[in-house]
Amino acid sequence: MNLNFSDFSPAQIYHLMTQTIIPRPIAWVMTDSGEANFNLAPFSYFTAVSSNPPLMMFSVGKKPTGDVKDTVKNIIETGQCVIHIASVDDANLVTQTAATLDHGLSEVAINDIALCEFEGFSMPRVAGCNIAYGCELYEIKEMGEVPQTLVFVEIKTLFLGDEVVSLDHKKRIKVDADKVNPLARLGGGEYSGITSAFGIERPE
Repeated sequence: MNLNFSDFSPAQIYHLMTQTIIPRPIAWVMTDSGEANFNLAPFSYFTAVSSNPPLMMFSVGKKPTGDVKDTVKNIIETGQCVIHIASVDDANLVTQTAATLDHGLSEVAINDIALCEFEGFSMPRVAGCNIAYGCELYEIKEMGEVPQTLVFVEIKTLFLGDEVVSLDHKKRIKVDADKVNPLARLGGGEYSGITSAFGIERPE
């Protein structure tokens, strides 16, 4: 089956892309709506961009009304966010925080999600996540007819839970992917975990 994208609507293309670009990591992004009222939302158009500077990017569509989503509004106003890597155990919470709420309503409060201090960063983090990035806004780009908002952030600090970290034979930090048990996005309403990690030596 060969599919020519010129034959499909944007909604159909979205469906095809999300069915085939799998698995996708999820950026569980927390922003500050003001007065310690935190917005938390998942985005699966998400990836690392570069390590010098240390940049990540996530892509944000519009609300069904066409309005800018709170995540974008907040990060433009404050210049900061915390990106979490959720585990499979968080799948239900991640899904619940995808609901469209009026600006100022907090997914954190509505879903009773525990936060804790993020040492070295001005915002808190989700207490149950073993990976969290304290980030500052680097650049925003708008593209497409809607348009879609590409949010580039620079990592300023990284939290790793002690239970998922060890040192390898070179004394480098090693994160145990099986213990992180990261949640991945598939198509439709489907999610996935990971199989057991395996290693293959790269050629010199």
